[in-house]
Amino acid sequence: MFKQSSGLLKAFDNFEFQFELITWKSPCELLQKISQYETIHPVRNWTDIKHRVGPYRRCHAFTSGAMPGEPLVFLHEALTEEIPDNIQITEDENKIKAAIFYSISSTQVGLQGEELGYYLIKQVVRELQSEFPSLDQFSSLSPIFGFRVWLLGLLNQQRNDGRGRKILMDTEWQEIERLVGSPAPERLHKLLSTNEWVRSEQLMDILKPILMRLCSWFLYGEKHRSYALNQAANFHLQNGATMWRLNWKADMSPRGISASCGMMVNYRYFLPDIGANSAKYLRTKVIQASEQILNLVSQFQKNSKL
Repeated sequence: MFKQSSGLLKAFDNFEFQFELITWKSPCELLQKISQYETIHPVRNWTDIKHRVGPYRRCHAFTSGAMPGEPLVFLHEALTEEIPDNIQITEDENKIKAAIFYSISSTQVGLQGEELGYYLIKQVVRELQSEFPSLDQFSSLSPIFGFRVWLLGLLNQQRNDGRGRKILMDTEWQEIERLVGSPAPERLHKLLSTNEWVRSEQLMDILKPILMRLCSWFLYGEKHRSYALNQAANFHLQNGATMWRLNWKADMSPRGISASCGMMVNYRYFLPDIGANSAKYLRTKVIQASEQILNLVSQFQKNSKL
């Protein structure tokens, strides 16, 4: 389990951090800054931010007396009955068993955002378990920024040396060609780059297993200095989370489709395991992943050649 920590944390880079619950009654300046700094799910208006600090939501932040009215890092949480597989989160105050970390933002470039985020999540878990004793599930619901750009890059390789065809099986290319015409890689590239592919249910059905296995590899297999290439994946894995579930059609907004072809991923925090998971990842770069993720990765390794 996360270690206990006090509301007023140790000095870090000459700051003392205060743990705060952000509510609709918080100073207007602080609410406005939270709205301005939110990048994962941009705030549309004041009604939107009111909902995000409402009855079934929580927003916690670290602030500092050295920077009044300025959140240094903040975390949005949704309180739900179960871990959701899409952004349409249902809420019932009598069935709160899961806390979903759906957005975390570090606002100050000069501070070590990943370490601050780690301490913030630890403190949030403690506070929520105190408020809701039956709450025993903790997970993110994370967009997968960069996946579509990575995929379009693979398809571009076909134009240069033909390798793009190897990311799909021949039978899959034949099915896609039957629907969109020839040459299939170029047509698929155009459909993905314009988001037009979501207009065809037939094409979406064909692409689902393909995109799921490619995305699982992007999260699990693509590396930067031996750690996960995707920043959100690296952040949660460093904190001891498990790469738990890849969700199809989780965010079909234009932003969600452009980021990751509509997919999102849960990084789940199994409290008894997070210390060992974090140490293992940091020491050996081994990613703790669920059977679903590992099966999709195995399918990628069997059917794709990069």
